[in-house]
Amino acid sequence: MRDQEPAVGAAERRLSTKETAELLGVKPETVYAYVSRGQLSSRRDPSGRGSSFDAKEVEALARRNRREGGSGADFGGELSVRTRITLIDTDRYYFRGVDATELAARHTYEEIAEWLWTGRLRPGVTFTAPEASVAVARRAVDALPEHTGPTDRLRVAAIAAAAADPLRFDLSEDAVLGTARVLIPTLVAALPPVRSAHRDQGPLAHRLWGRLTGRPADDASLRVLDTALGLLVDHDLAASTLAVRVAASARAHAYAAVSAGLGVLEGPLHGAAGGLAHRLILEVLDRGAAGPVIADELREGRRIPGLGHRLYPGEDPRARALFGLLEDIPRAAPALAAARDIVATTARHAPLHANVDLALAVFTASSGMPSSASETIFAVARTAGWIAHALEEYGERPLRMRPSGRYVGPRPPRPLPE
Repeated sequence: MRDQEPAVGAAERRLSTKETAELLGVKPETVYAYVSRGQLSSRRDPSGRGSSFDAKEVEALARRNRREGGSGADFGGELSVRTRITLIDTDRYYFRGVDATELAARHTYEEIAEWLWTGRLRPGVTFTAPEASVAVARRAVDALPEHTGPTDRLRVAAIAAAAADPLRFDLSEDAVLGTARVLIPTLVAALPPVRSAHRDQGPLAHRLWGRLTGRPADDASLRVLDTALGLLVDHDLAASTLAVRVAASARAHAYAAVSAGLGVLEGPLHGAAGGLAHRLILEVLDRGAAGPVIADELREGRRIPGLGHRLYPGEDPRARALFGLLEDIPRAAPALAAARDIVATTARHAPLHANVDLALAVFTASSGMPSSASETIFAVARTAGWIAHALEEYGERPLRMRPSGRYVGPRPPRPLPE
């Protein structure tokens, strides 16, 4: 790091590193991180015992940090980011101040996406993609090995669609919204259909159904799928959403930001959790009771999937909404009973409530879908939320999502290794 040498006026007031750190409310090493990022200038003290900083510049940075939330300044605790998109409060959550479960009960996934992006509802809106975009994405996805998972297929489809869009680097709000309305249906259309008589028109949930199961669609099941998409559209700063915001902070285009989210979503502690719950449901159904299945899971030292959520002390409101709809589907009754048995069995030693992964597992297992179906539903749904966060981040200072590393290795200088 090279110190900058500003001109010194007669009335200039200088602060030591310790004084600067105290004024900013950070550790001394973070002060130098601000210098390395060009947010502060420093001057070497004539005594050679440190650096000094322009007091006015430090005070301006402190004010700016307070305006931007004053959080995560030294990234020593949990990073928090100002957002107007989703609020999670006790056992409820809200999209732009409106109860999310009520929105999902009354509006389609596409309508909720528009609300999230613009703060306006567009009744009856459906997302469609030009055939050229779909053709490029399909060719890329069809070239993948047969065993490729859904998130990999979606990520490849997003990259292919980006390569075919010469306007992808336009980050204006209208351009990004246009991209979003095309990208989401392109992702769905690029997935290989399970049924030969699948739909490629109508609401997105109808088009997605034929790519998840070979069973004919019925109104009650389509309603569950569309509601699940709406409930999962966003959930504050989940790991994948944070990755999207980091990419957007670096001014990556919307396709690249979504690709970043898909990369994180594939982790077993995020998007893949529903598949684990799906297999758990099937095993309970096969063995007739949750007791022996739970015992085996615990014996192997595995966490029981589909239970508990760090943000909800009670039942996950998304699970509650989906369970209510699943009760109207007769073929879901055995899987619902298995889920209740799982919750009751584990409650004997840990009072954990069902989360959305368990509810999705009941839906996918009772609809003849593979265990990976919940991951597909999750990824398609969350793409709209990722776009909302990317749009919000494009309006912030570039590269603000840049924490400082806290070096804990050997102190230099060290001799060259031999």
